[in-house]
Amino acid sequence: MTNAPITLTGKDLLGLGYPQDKTMGLALKLLSEFYTGMSLETQRQLLAQILAQPAVFLAHDTLAPLAEALAAPKAPTLISLQETPIPYAVYDGAGIQEGARKQMETAMRLPVAVAGALMPDAHQGYGLPIGGVLATRNAVIPYGVGVDIGCRMCLTLYPAPADFVTQERDSLKKMLVDNTCFGRATFQKPQEHAVIDRPEFNEIPLLLSLKDRAYAQLGSSGGGNHFVEFGTATLTDAQNEFNLPVGDYLAVLSHSGSRGMGATIAGHYTKLAMQACPLPQEARHLAWLDLNTEVGQEYWIAMNLAGDYASACHHQIHARLAQSLALEPLAMVENHHNFAWKELDAQGQELIVHRKGATPAGLGVLGIIPGSMTAPGFIVRGRGTVASVNSASHGAGRQMSRTQAKNSLSPAQVQRHLLEAGVEVIGSGLDEAPMAYKDIHQVMAAQQELVEVVGTFTPKIVRMCGDEQYLEG
Repeated sequence: MTNAPITLTGKDLLGLGYPQDKTMGLALKLLSEFYTGMSLETQRQLLAQILAQPAVFLAHDTLAPLAEALAAPKAPTLISLQETPIPYAVYDGAGIQEGARKQMETAMRLPVAVAGALMPDAHQGYGLPIGGVLATRNAVIPYGVGVDIGCRMCLTLYPAPADFVTQERDSLKKMLVDNTCFGRATFQKPQEHAVIDRPEFNEIPLLLSLKDRAYAQLGSSGGGNHFVEFGTATLTDAQNEFNLPVGDYLAVLSHSGSRGMGATIAGHYTKLAMQACPLPQEARHLAWLDLNTEVGQEYWIAMNLAGDYASACHHQIHARLAQSLALEPLAMVENHHNFAWKELDAQGQELIVHRKGATPAGLGVLGIIPGSMTAPGFIVRGRGTVASVNSASHGAGRQMSRTQAKNSLSPAQVQRHLLEAGVEVIGSGLDEAPMAYKDIHQVMAAQQELVEVVGTFTPKIVRMCGDEQYLEG
């Protein structure tokens, strides 16, 4: 009777540091087929050497398969989500789809999550839902900020009678055509602005590669739901911060963001975040960057530059129109979304507050919440509500996806709706039809504890990017 060959066991290999995967099976198979005559100590030394330096054994006649398996890059270990989401406030005035709620619940299971809220205009997006607010500790989530970094609203009030828009409709339409550009269109000669000379462009290679394109797009607006509008602003709060009498004013309202620069920054740093922070499939777009790391600081710098660039674009739009109007602006209100802010919690601890399609509504903070192109927008003052993480909605929010709107609405139907509202539109598509949006009055009713109304804005002439034929007045 012969004794069975003596080889190391799986337990021995675990003790050496072998992973409990296919490499362990390969090692045991090699021991049983080729190395049974070795002493256990010699086997142990050999396998320890292969584990420590697999590249040395890649050409070995019998050990190469094990060496290759050990040298192959390992799939990263996924970061686990919390079992239950942190409770968060939901302000639901016009129906929030289940997809947006599920996305918010996933965000609230992140190990870096501290607080959150879902605004009444919320709908499904990528990662954090549009209308989602998420506070974290020392972590910034590029897709929690969004692709169009620093997208914003900007409203300017002018001294003109209430019937100015009606009397000067043709000239105002020409001003919009002459002084605004959307989508791929840019001004033949962009105006200069100090933001293009910022040192950050030369300090970060990605930003340097974006500088020329950013200059070419300066002063222009994006496509999609971005717009520039003439309309009437009505101040209703006699204690308004502008020190203006209640009543009607000519106004310009614009909505746009950081153009191609913001989108490229978002894509680049999201990939880096996903590599550094692997998450389960349902949360992968919520990968974060630690602000103590170099790449985290890079993103923070790039995000803030993109936000300032978006603001510069709006200021140039409004300056061009003011020059054409030959009127001195009385006041300007500007607020942004798709951004992350450093704010303090009740204990004085710093939070990183992501507002993706949500706007700051801290105590006394002014902002604009637009409706659709045929519904009023609202000039608001924040109430500083802790449960909402000092936030409010950024608009009415979509009730139809772009595809749904294109498939269910007709040009004639939209045109009738615009005619009834007394609104003219230059450039748009069915996906941006006013019926694709929620009822702004329901949205505002759901956030009365978040903001108080200072005034309203009623659009009259709207310019957007899109089919300039079917909706052109």
